[in-house]
Amino acid sequence: MIIGAQWGDEGKGKATDLLGGRVHYVVRYQGGNNAGHTVITPDGQRYALHLIPSGVLTPGCTPVIGNGVVVDPKVLLEEMAGLIERGVDLSTLLISADAHLIMPHHRVLDKVVERYLGKARIGTTGRGIGPAYGDKLARMGIRVADLLDENILRQKLELALREKNQVLVKVYNRKAIDIEEVVAEYSEYAEKLRPHIADTRLLLNQALERGETVLLEGSQGTLLDVDHGTYPFVTSSNPTAGGACSGSGIGPTKLNRIIGILKAYTTRVGSGPFPTELHDEMGEYLRTTGGEVGVTTGRDRRCGWFDAVIARYATRVNGMTDYFLTKLDVLSGLDEVPICVAYDVDGVRHDDMPMTQTELHHATPIYETMPGWKEDITACRGFDELPANAQAYIRRLEELSGARISVIGVGPGREQNVVINDLI
Repeated sequence: MIIGAQWGDEGKGKATDLLGGRVHYVVRYQGGNNAGHTVITPDGQRYALHLIPSGVLTPGCTPVIGNGVVVDPKVLLEEMAGLIERGVDLSTLLISADAHLIMPHHRVLDKVVERYLGKARIGTTGRGIGPAYGDKLARMGIRVADLLDENILRQKLELALREKNQVLVKVYNRKAIDIEEVVAEYSEYAEKLRPHIADTRLLLNQALERGETVLLEGSQGTLLDVDHGTYPFVTSSNPTAGGACSGSGIGPTKLNRIIGILKAYTTRVGSGPFPTELHDEMGEYLRTTGGEVGVTTGRDRRCGWFDAVIARYATRVNGMTDYFLTKLDVLSGLDEVPICVAYDVDGVRHDDMPMTQTELHHATPIYETMPGWKEDITACRGFDELPANAQAYIRRLEELSGARISVIGVGPGREQNVVINDLI
């Protein structure tokens, strides 16, 4: 299992891609097209993936969109077409019949409600993810399997729009959504997606029974989890370890490695607390040098120093066995590198996450400073090849985070990694 240990955008796609050649299935288990992964292949091609798991770029690896994902079929088909045009084989792509669909009313409501909230807005991507998960929990959702039966699709859509159109028209002064237009549109999607729809829960468990390796890949990160994140500034699903089980149909006793992805500094997209955020030239340096722009949203990421408080929290919540530390190369050239080791909340030191939203909003970082390094580390492939100060920085992060750092990313390329401990 691969899990983001911060607020997302840690480089999970790179980690998944590194392991892809030795796993049989890669499963996306939650989220929608509100997040993405960037993968750079050995020949220098850059791929931005939004719904399709990163394993799609590895021959022999079956990509699976699990039941915990919310799927916008139009976006999925566009992503598939773009990959096929670039020569990527999608014949083995599987989509869970139990995954929920993002419908037109979800997208419209997401945008108008966020606009209505004004300064209190959450910072959603406006792609309908939250409303789709809301309908799922309210038992009014429409699932991928429903695409295969037009009568069921129509019945469920009529039930949903009976309420949603009232809200759109009478509350937000928007045009009502036409049922016939939606049924016609989604029936076309059904024919194109039909060959890929499957009982993925059964297939994945059968694969494990055969002794094959399954990799679970989340989007977003631990601090964006709807239960364990910085609520309410979170996503609408569970990127954490428990969500991986429910979002794939694989039981927790079958997991043997839980790999957290940590960036060597910290970033966040959207609204919400961010204690180590930098509003000065160093923040801009990290954003520019690290290329910190959201893969799916195109929004600039907020940047700050490494936060050991949230790293420790992620280790505990997920039961991390290993960490993959990404973008260490971005810190090369700095005279010193601060690390947030604790928070000060109104004069009280907090070594762990504050309990209340108010306390977290009042938290200011307590830093310790490590000496930087000037050397270019992008060609390093062994831990001993790294500068002594970089090694010391890594070991300090490992100590503070509470789990071993097994792989270090020293550049954007697929091969630009220092492997200390094998992840499989």
